[in-house]
Amino acid sequence: MECDCCSVTVCFQDPFWVGLVERREAGGYSVCKCTFGGEPRDFEVYQFLLESWYRLRFSPTIPTEKREPEHRNPKRARREAARYLSGPPKGTKAQEALKLQRTEGKAARQESSRQERENEEERRFLLRQEKKKRKHRGR
Repeated sequence: MECDCCSVTVCFQDPFWVGLVERREAGGYSVCKCTFGGEPRDFEVYQFLLESWYRLRFSPTIPTEKREPEHRNPKRARREAARYLSGPPKGTKAQEALKLQRTEGKAARQESSRQERENEEERRFLLRQEKKKRKHRGR
């Protein structure tokens, strides 16, 4: 998928350093959460992105509308930039995308565990039926 714009935000979430990789495509937005061990340096983050970009599991794309850039007050722009650099983005889009990814993973796990449970019950039922037949035949 062609990517228009990407951004990486690394922040500390006790006890690990976490990176949020945000990707904006044509008409969509998706995010991926990466966990680092210790505090990563800039070149380590860059190397990580180069090596594992195609293995990252991004959330499903959330449709977004294209906004025209508007003229901003320079003081307001400076304050917003300082607020953005002070911590992880509190943007609801990233949280919403990660939540959607978690719920899809949870649904898949529940479906597979339900299927395994049904298979196990069927196997036990067949074993009981076989045992009844053997007892009935006197074996």
